[in-house]
Amino acid sequence: MEEENLISKKKPAFPINDELHSYLKKYSRSIKIPIFYDDLLRFSGAIPVYDKNDVDTLWVRVYYPEHERQEIELSLKRMYMILHGDGGEDSLSFLGIDGIDYCTFGNSKPFRIKIRNVLNDNHTYIYVKKADASRVYGLELEHILSPNNINFLVYKDTLIEEHVLGIPGDQFLVENMDNVSPSGLKRLSKEFVKFNERCMIRLLGDMRSYNYVIVASYDFDQVEYRIRAMDFDQQSYEGNLKVYFPQFFKENFPFVKMVEDNLGPESVEQYRKEERSAIARRLKGSHIRIHRLVDCMSTDHISTPEKVEKLKMELKRYTGDLNFKEPKTMGEILKVAFKFVIRNYENVNTYIIR
Repeated sequence: MEEENLISKKKPAFPINDELHSYLKKYSRSIKIPIFYDDLLRFSGAIPVYDKNDVDTLWVRVYYPEHERQEIELSLKRMYMILHGDGGEDSLSFLGIDGIDYCTFGNSKPFRIKIRNVLNDNHTYIYVKKADASRVYGLELEHILSPNNINFLVYKDTLIEEHVLGIPGDQFLVENMDNVSPSGLKRLSKEFVKFNERCMIRLLGDMRSYNYVIVASYDFDQVEYRIRAMDFDQQSYEGNLKVYFPQFFKENFPFVKMVEDNLGPESVEQYRKEERSAIARRLKGSHIRIHRLVDCMSTDHISTPEKVEKLKMELKRYTGDLNFKEPKTMGEILKVAFKFVIRNYENVNTYIIR
């Protein structure tokens, strides 16, 4: 299927309502911060940022008037300490702002802040974005249901995210794929199958190769791979079920081909079942938190009635579960989907125990 038929149009941003704000505050995701997204828009100039091959990255390095720059940089360092530390100011003098980049490509139009520890020259990034309910739900679902914890803060209309470490999938295909060993290709194939299943179950869409990263972990005798989402704008928005399967995007075809070449149908099904079981266990283990989050989504409007109707009918056909006929919102669809996953997990395990 062509990409244009998968993603309908640019997704609008949805405001964070009072119920979601209450949820974020309860779980320490909503904390007062010293600078807002709109403050960073007051830059006075910008120059393009190029990668190591002199290709335009679509990011620009922005500059601020001298009388504002010091205050902005100090506020960004304080915000970093709130996100990654205890909010204290003892270490502020050891931090430096090496660059503030702005990207007009994509929905969130983020600022990327490069922060360096002047004592040891290590650096990391944080991102400042306009808060969007879809993205916040996606971040929180990633934290609860994936193998990866993720750190973010929301205050009023500003969202702060930590950097997701890894090699972007599109870059990995060009620069790293040829160096993966035959056994590594099998392990990466397993991870892509699990990632594909995880995105579908939690309804995270638009996982084209530049919206996730590949993380390599070195064991004493092999390299393990993990795929991590890094873009959450398309959480539970589109009505086309295929949007939630990374395998259907043309950008991911090399990974799909890799799976076909390295795993048989029995192995693919085994890894899909493993991922469904892992998600079911995470759902059961965090049932209070996930219940509160999905309750927020169930009363929130983060899509259109037409997309909700289309998706629930496609899920009913895909799963055979008639409960998908009832939902009126994307949150209610997700609630039925999670119940379906838990119910099947419990049925299988009950059979095994007997």
